[in-house]
Amino acid sequence: MPKISACIISFNEERKIEECLQSLHGVVEEIVVVDSLSSDQTVEIAGRYTDKIFHQKFLGHVEQKNLAVSKAGHDWILSLDCDERLSPQLREAILAIKEELRERTVYRMARKTFYVYRWLNHCWYPDRKVRLFNKHAARWGGVNPHDRVVMDEGVAVADLDGDILHYSFDSISAHLRTLDNFTEIGAREIVAKGKRVGLLSPLGHGLWTFMRVYLFKGGFRDGLAGLVVGVLSGVHAFVKYAKVLFHYRSGTERS
Repeated sequence: MPKISACIISFNEERKIEECLQSLHGVVEEIVVVDSLSSDQTVEIAGRYTDKIFHQKFLGHVEQKNLAVSKAGHDWILSLDCDERLSPQLREAILAIKEELRERTVYRMARKTFYVYRWLNHCWYPDRKVRLFNKHAARWGGVNPHDRVVMDEGVAVADLDGDILHYSFDSISAHLRTLDNFTEIGAREIVAKGKRVGLLSPLGHGLWTFMRVYLFKGGFRDGLAGLVVGVLSGVHAFVKYAKVLFHYRSGTERS
């Protein structure tokens, strides 16, 4: 039977990492944690479940996750974030196909988010993610902070039953802090690529993101939480492109 390495990156996740690691019991043969120099009890908690803990100043989401994969002792990788865990149904789905894992196939699963006080059943669902893959056929790519698994040509995608349970934001304030951090990273990535954006880009991207999340994805059916998520998703897009414009304007003014 193929063996699976769980790969996790962490930073100050003492409140959430233990339930993540507990959900992996009986599913994986190894847990690899790459920690970004946490100052809380994250490493001590992780040490109860694995001795494969590596310390690395944060390199970026894509780079940090690929580093974790490089430390894995097995070819099959199951990747979770510290605020995620396997649902019972997803655990059973992985165990059911474990003996038949195919190197040229990656496995995708839905992710369901708990936001402040309720599950989001529409605006951020099913949000399917590839999280189980063979490291010789796939790897982490994408644009920080929005990493994704990229596959070699000809690799198939299979969907699994069950959900990754994502315990995202405990408060609107936490969402706003992440929004500021992620828009900064996203704006820097856009600038590094030399992508030009227009004066109306922030407004256009912001409005489109709000409509996609709140109207087209059915966020209005998630009540107040859906409205907040829709608005803040639009604000996220608006602020990211506004930061890009401010960067370019600042450079012009100083020259």
